[in-house]
Amino acid sequence: MLSSDTFSYTVQARCSLAEAAAMLSDLTRQGELHPLIVRVRQVPTRPGARASYTINDRLVAGPLRFRTTYHADVLTIEDDEIVTVARQWPATTVRNHTRLRAEPDGLVRIDVEITLTAPTPLFRYAFRQARAAHLALAARLGPALDRAGDPPPPA
Repeated sequence: MLSSDTFSYTVQARCSLAEAAAMLSDLTRQGELHPLIVRVRQVPTRPGARASYTINDRLVAGPLRFRTTYHADVLTIEDDEIVTVARQWPATTVRNHTRLRAEPDGLVRIDVEITLTAPTPLFRYAFRQARAAHLALAARLGPALDRAGDPPPPA
């Protein structure tokens, strides 16, 4: 039996829509932001995807520390929307639906909705880990995009 739940967050950054979409759709850059990721490798694109990756995370459960590997596909890449789906054994799926919107004064609003589905015995742990990791990522995302939008230093 599977359980599922959703959480969301919003980030604002001073950058262009294209800069935000470029960072959020390139999962190799997520290692800079996501606190659990230790390695991201782009792999041949799977059918129906725009880009595919294999990702290694480092997790902690009480006194145990372990690594896990999962596969992620970027399904949609637009200046205003990015959709990714990550799949991990056993039967765990994380769907990330990101919407981007230009706001006044050069700000970009990033609304993210994460839906996690996992086997019921693993669900509470997986959901807590996913929510904590993605909220930490959210705290890092704004400053990272603000730097991406900075003009280059004079030569």
